[in-house]
Amino acid sequence: MALWGNKDLVYDYSTITVSGATVTGSGTTFTAAGIKAGNVLSVGAGATGGYAVVKSVDSNTKITLSSTDSLIGSASVGVTYAISGEPLYTVVDPVYIGPETKTTSEAAKAGYTKEITTAVYGVDSIEIGVANTASGDARKYAPPHTGWVGITTYLDMHGNLRVKHDVLVAGGIVTTSDASDNAYFPNT
Repeated sequence: MALWGNKDLVYDYSTITVSGATVTGSGTTFTAAGIKAGNVLSVGAGATGGYAVVKSVDSNTKITLSSTDSLIGSASVGVTYAISGEPLYTVVDPVYIGPETKTTSEAAKAGYTKEITTAVYGVDSIEIGVANTASGDARKYAPPHTGWVGITTYLDMHGNLRVKHDVLVAGGIVTTSDASDNAYFPNT
């Protein structure tokens, strides 16, 4: 099992039900999609249900998880999800444990349309290029390198948006497997 992959999005079709360490898909093709042990499952939109590492892919509709420690709640029925190749250690890192997005009233009062976040993103060369040519607050999201990047945003004591980048794994992310992170890393 690899410690990380190069796909920001491996699979996210239909919905799943999580009960303990068992994930059951509805209309899914887990085996055919190439999901494997070590992929990271984000449960719920924005990982509001937490994260888990895939232990085994048992069939096209069933996955077994390594642990449920980073999941929020004991069961989730009919929820959205995403499976990525992000680094395994982010699942247990207290900085990056879901939910990914934390909206604060201070951000809304300051007029920021993007939430205050702590998340891990797979950033490819196209997304870096677009971020580097952006202006204003969008430019602040441009990480220093492609790869798996931890991003924390916050408001400083003056109410200014600050964006902190941690390049967790420098490397190439496959451009054709982009997750739905275009609010932060658009491709155009």
